Amino acid sequence: MLKSRMTRDDGRAPEEIRRRNLGALLRHVHLHGPLSRAALGTRTGLNRSTIMALTADLAAAGLVRESGLSSTGRAGRPSVVVRPESERVHVLAFDVAVDRLAAARVGLGGTIIDRRDAVRSRAGADLDVVVGVLAELGRELRHGTPPDSVCVGVGASYCGMIRPSDGMVRFGPDMGWVDQAFGAELGRRLGLDLPVLVGNEAHLGAMAEHQRGAGVGVRNLIYLHGDVGVGGGIIVDGELLDGDAGYGAELGHMMVNPYDGRPCGCGSRGCLEAEVGERALLDAADRPAGLIGREAVRAVVDAADHGDPAARDALRRIGDWLGIGVANLINLFNPGLVVFGGMLRDVYRGSAAQVRARIAENVLPVSRERVRLSVSTLGDDATLVGAAELAFAALLADPLAGARPGSSPAAAPPVTHPAG
Repeated sequence: MLKSRMTRDDGRAPEEIRRRNLGALLRHVHLHGPLSRAALGTRTGLNRSTIMALTADLAAAGLVRESGLSSTGRAGRPSVVVRPESERVHVLAFDVAVDRLAAARVGLGGTIIDRRDAVRSRAGADLDVVVGVLAELGRELRHGTPPDSVCVGVGASYCGMIRPSDGMVRFGPDMGWVDQAFGAELGRRLGLDLPVLVGNEAHLGAMAEHQRGAGVGVRNLIYLHGDVGVGGGIIVDGELLDGDAGYGAELGHMMVNPYDGRPCGCGSRGCLEAEVGERALLDAADRPAGLIGREAVRAVVDAADHGDPAARDALRRIGDWLGIGVANLINLFNPGLVVFGGMLRDVYRGSAAQVRARIAENVLPVSRERVRLSVSTLGDDATLVGAAELAFAALLADPLAGARPGSSPAAAPPVTHPAG
C-alpha cells in the first residue's frame, strides 16, 4: 500500500499543512470506508489529538460523521469510528460509450446511490443528442436527491481523446467527434454552476481499478478497455501516465500489424484496436456485417465455449494479436498487473491461452516473473466509477472549501492519487 501524503513539518504555512492533512484523511475514509480514529492514526502517522481535531473539522463541514466504538485489538479504550457522509455529499458521474449512456449519483465513499442508463445509437457526431440525454438523466437523479444533500462535483467519461483543461473531445474516431465542446455543453445544460470534468474512459477505468478494483495495492498496472475499439490507461508508481497534453496511453493505436493490418478508424492500419476490436472479432467469426454490439461479441465467446469452430478460430486469432500487444506493454512498462475491461473482459475469457502463450514466448523472463492478468472487478461500472472519482478530486484536495454549497472550483488538480 502506498504511503499517505500526510504533511507534518516541511516548511509550509500551518493552514496549508492543515488543508493537505484534511484532504489526505478524507481520502482514506472515501476510499476505504469507515475507519476508527486509531486506524487513521496508524495509516497517517499522526497523533491522536491531531486526528481528533481533523475529524472534528470534517464532521463540522458535514463530510464525515463519528459514531460507535471500534475495538483496536490492543489494550486501551475502543476508538470512535469515522464514516463518510454518503447521503449528504455526492457527485454526478456520466459515462459515454459508443452504444450506451450512463449517469449516476455517487455518494462520498464511492457508493452508487442512484443511476440511469440509456441507449446510444451509432449516429455519428451526436453531441447535441448525447448532451440532451445526459442532462435529462442528471435532472432525474437530482429530483430524487434529499434536500440537505450537496453536489460537490460533476465528472464524465468519454470514449475519445480529451483535453483535460476544458473537457473538449479532440478526437473520437468511433463516432466522428472532432473538437466537440462536450464538457462545456454538458455543464451549460445541467445548470449546476459546477464545471464538468471530463476524462478518457480508459484513463478513468485505470484509476477506478487502481483505487477500488482489481488493482488495489498495486503500484504499476495497465488497464485495457474494449468498447468498439480499444483504449488504455497506465498507472506508474501509483500515478496516471497521461502524457504532455493529456492524450497519453492510446494503447489501442499501438502498431502491431503495419503491413497486412486491418484499416483503423484513426486512419492508420494494423493498430491493436483494428486487430482485436469488435469488428475484427465478428468478421473473423463470419458474423454478418450488420451484427454489432456487446451482445454480439458475447455470443461469439459463448459459441466458442460450446464448440463452434469458427468462433474458436476467431478467438484464437484475436487472442494472438491481443497477446502481442500485451507482451509489448509488459516489456515496456514492467507492470505488476494487466487488467482487461469492457468488451475485452469477454474476449480475454475466450482467448486467455493465446495471450499467455504470447507472454511466455515474447516477454523478457524477468518482466514476466511477477506480472498478473485479471479481468476488471468493477465490470461495466469501471469507467463510471472513474468519472465519479474525477468529480471528487477537488473536494479531496481542499475539503472545507469544496464542501461549501455553491462552491465551484475551476478545475480538479492533476490526477495523482495514492492507493492508501
